[in-house]
Amino acid sequence: MSKPTLLLIGAGGHAKSCIDVIEQEDKFQIIGLVGSPNEASTHVLGYEVLGTDDALSELLNMTQYALVAVGQVGTNDLRSDLFFKIANIGFISPVVISPLAYVSPHAVVGKGTVVMHRATINAGATIGDNCIINSHALIEHDVVVEDHCHIATSAIINGGSTVGKSSFVGSGTTIRESITIGQSCSIGMGISVRHDLPPNSQFVGE
Repeated sequence: MSKPTLLLIGAGGHAKSCIDVIEQEDKFQIIGLVGSPNEASTHVLGYEVLGTDDALSELLNMTQYALVAVGQVGTNDLRSDLFFKIANIGFISPVVISPLAYVSPHAVVGKGTVVMHRATINAGATIGDNCIINSHALIEHDVVVEDHCHIATSAIINGGSTVGKSSFVGSGTTIRESITIGQSCSIGMGISVRHDLPPNSQFVGE
């Protein structure tokens, strides 16, 4: 039986990471990417950039599945805008999980979320829609990561903590157990977070 096809929205560095995970998972056949005007007709790891956002409605005729493959640029606004845009057009956003990751059968992962190589999501955790759980990230038991978050490489979210919608947790950062991170927060890399953060916090350590 042939695999369902998948369109990637984005043609930059994060798209390359997504391609690698999708190829390893082997559940979808990538038909191409959507990028900026200067990226059109180029190739990313052998896959053609088929056009720009303007072509999305037409591309729906080729596949029902699409995945946001744009990384975080400053804020997660672009990722969330694209997620809602493709949903409104009629695309389905699948969950993509590396076969090298561990996701507990007692965890929940929302649509459009990508779980990268060597990430771990433990029992009782809930990951929202359109998140990036990047390589070697650890999401411990009973953690809630809300929609449109990026948990960067080797970040650790300890048990019972909550990361609010559209937040970013930098590489190598550790969040203590039972901490609440508000919506739209940005936490730098290599930081130990030991107290709650209100919404819209920019935290680079004390």
